Amino acid sequence: MKRRHLICLLGLAPLWAGAADLPALIERSKPSVVLVGTYSPTDSPRFGFHGTGFAVADGSIVITNAHVLPSPDVTEAEQRISIQVRAASGEWGLRMARIAALDRAHDLVALSFEGAPVPALRIAGPTLAKEGRAVLFMGFPIGGALGFSTVSHRGIISAITPISLPAANARSLDPRALRQLRAGSFDILQLDATAYPGNSGGPVLDQETGEVVGIINMVLTKAGKESALTNPSGISYAIPVAQIAPLVESAKAAR
Repeated sequence: MKRRHLICLLGLAPLWAGAADLPALIERSKPSVVLVGTYSPTDSPRFGFHGTGFAVADGSIVITNAHVLPSPDVTEAEQRISIQVRAASGEWGLRMARIAALDRAHDLVALSFEGAPVPALRIAGPTLAKEGRAVLFMGFPIGGALGFSTVSHRGIISAITPISLPAANARSLDPRALRQLRAGSFDILQLDATAYPGNSGGPVLDQETGEVVGIINMVLTKAGKESALTNPSGISYAIPVAQIAPLVESAKAAR
């Protein structure tokens, strides 16, 4: 039997749209989806892409996965957290950012950034989205390998399942899984759509309402990390949007 693994994916004004108006939903959501990475004046290129994020609240806060942040042993002088936002002209503009609120138990972080706010996506209520709901998620699969164009994927919420999956033995538990076990299990959205490295932190939108119902977090692979590209399973996971609200409130209070 082939072993299967779970791996992390390194990554508007309020809107709503019916499923039949999918092109309009995509077009209106794009300005809210940003590149998340690091900036180092000595690197080439100076911006290093880590994952996807999206603007919420007043447009000056970005939500993404905590695992897209620089390693704790990297100093701020070496690599500063940064984002890139798309201007009306279509060009990307660099903004320096900082951690405003952090929730490692749910692998989430809120970043505040310098400069003018960007259009914000509307967040759904805390009730879990239902199985069978049609969704759309957006981000930057494979990072710069495909160019920094916002890519959209369609699917449905195929299941709602606990995130703390059983492990074969203690050695199978990585630090993030251990943190989740200590914090207690919570439900996660399983999607019948394929996410790739670079999609991490991207918004999952309800196709009918246009609201954010989840945040892309990880993908099921068939035989290790490399198979996410060569032999994808077609099963991805998203953190439910209910975990965002307290993070956003903490970020607002920190400003």
